[in-house]
Amino acid sequence: MYKYDHIDQTLVDQRVTQFRDQVERRLNGTLAEEEFRPLRLQNGLYHQRHAYMLRVAIPYGLLSARQLRTLAFIADKYDRGYGHFTTRQNIQFNWVELEQTPDILAELAKVEMHAIQTSGNCIRNITSDAFAGVAADEYIDPRPICELLRQWSTLHPEFAHLPRKFKFAVNGAKEDRTVLLCHDVGIELKKDSQDRLIADIYAGGGMGRTPILGSLIKQNVPWEVLPSYLTALLRVYNRFGRRDNLYKARIKILVKALGPEEFARQVEGEWAQLHNATKQGKDNFTQAEWERVAKHFTKQSYKTLPALSDEQLQSHAQSKLDANEKIVFTRWLERNVKPHQVPGYASVILSLKPHGTAAPGDATSAQMNAIADLADQYSFGELRVTHEQNLVLADVEQAELLNLWRAAKNYNLVLPNIGLLTDIIACPGGDFCSLANAKSLPIAKAIQERFDDLDYLHDLGDITLNISGCINSCGHHHVGNIGVLGVDKDGEEWYQITLGGDQGNDASIGKVIGPSFYANEIPDVMTSIINTYVEQRSTDEPFIETYRRLGVTPFKEAAYKNNGKHSKGAAV
Repeated sequence: MYKYDHIDQTLVDQRVTQFRDQVERRLNGTLAEEEFRPLRLQNGLYHQRHAYMLRVAIPYGLLSARQLRTLAFIADKYDRGYGHFTTRQNIQFNWVELEQTPDILAELAKVEMHAIQTSGNCIRNITSDAFAGVAADEYIDPRPICELLRQWSTLHPEFAHLPRKFKFAVNGAKEDRTVLLCHDVGIELKKDSQDRLIADIYAGGGMGRTPILGSLIKQNVPWEVLPSYLTALLRVYNRFGRRDNLYKARIKILVKALGPEEFARQVEGEWAQLHNATKQGKDNFTQAEWERVAKHFTKQSYKTLPALSDEQLQSHAQSKLDANEKIVFTRWLERNVKPHQVPGYASVILSLKPHGTAAPGDATSAQMNAIADLADQYSFGELRVTHEQNLVLADVEQAELLNLWRAAKNYNLVLPNIGLLTDIIACPGGDFCSLANAKSLPIAKAIQERFDDLDYLHDLGDITLNISGCINSCGHHHVGNIGVLGVDKDGEEWYQITLGGDQGNDASIGKVIGPSFYANEIPDVMTSIINTYVEQRSTDEPFIETYRRLGVTPFKEAAYKNNGKHSKGAAV
């Protein structure tokens, strides 16, 4: 993984010193809150419902075991013993004290981490495929491009005060595991017929109040000119993006208003001027820059090992496990273990979605330290964060899977529910966030408790369930097969249901089924929806395909048949 050079380290160290002075002035009253607010947001510090929350950047989701141990240390010393992994592959600490935040940033800087640009109207943390560099279906490892873009965008003076926050996703595999089309800019990497690295650019995606899928605006962009093309794109947005209306300030509104073709035309015009002004793009990436960064993403020191089938792995475990363990281990192999590029290796997803015992995406300091140890022992000291709020050990020898499973089991990290109904994506919601209209975490817990039978969950198969506590959609409810949105109606918490959302190559935005429900009705509503699916599905037909075949009507009728007697109209 990428290692800081002198420039990187100097930048984050100077930022710590700068912010320490700003905090001191805020505490002694010489810096007013209205002046301090944009400064703290530039360092990822929010004031939430009960305390300050610090959001720490995990660039493209890649962590070292040493960094994870530091996050565990911060959780214990400065928070309440846990952290929350987010849909942008970051981690949040929800209970920090203002006067301690410079010390936290100093601890992060020691292990090449920071919180720069995890908030504010700037280019946020660049996300990518959690299986980058190891995925069996990968065309190109996106991490060098992600790192080059991280360096290009960090503290970029021209884009420090955009009309609104701005999010990139970068994909380099056949399967889109980045929710590419739901980002302000999605970059699809590929190779041309001469084996040169090029990119297709999508713009104008986003969720929130107005969910829109991004549009293809430029194909076959050479990797070297990405900085100048993206600069042109951001300049058009910076110039014409709405600044008079917070809800219409995202680039998706501009692209929709202009139309993708006209937006692309304006970007092309700005790009042409930029090329002339910079003497044919002198600010673009160079081969030397590629080599400087790409050397950090070479292949691990893999052994020459035989590839093992699931049957061989199960057979290996037969004499070492009791009957119940064999069933759970087999399911874990099916749901939590993914193919690898290298024979004899696999990638393992550690589930942070225990049924009813912790919030989705939360990890205790004990779990973080244990995962760091597992990474050191089984996966070259590295791990990844998924946008589904789980963690990945990317390089595990297949022959060690049983040992890893046993070790991770001690820390409640092996629930075989990846991709199933209880692998819920959820934001912290009204329990923490001052923007939330309703609580997310109790809803997630109630659903997990209702659907606690692993046999039944595995029979249901792939279903995504996403929960957001407000219209900002931090829980990505718009792209869940089933989405739950918390809304405020006359000071009460209600929950709106969407169906038909999907992420990946066939991304779609879910549709609201009708009026919202009370919190205590949601488990019954989910049961009605799921029962309808079970009754109506064809053999081995996933939920999303059944929904697309039947439409919303049977699900809607079932949801309201015995529920929603006190429902209110859909939120606007």
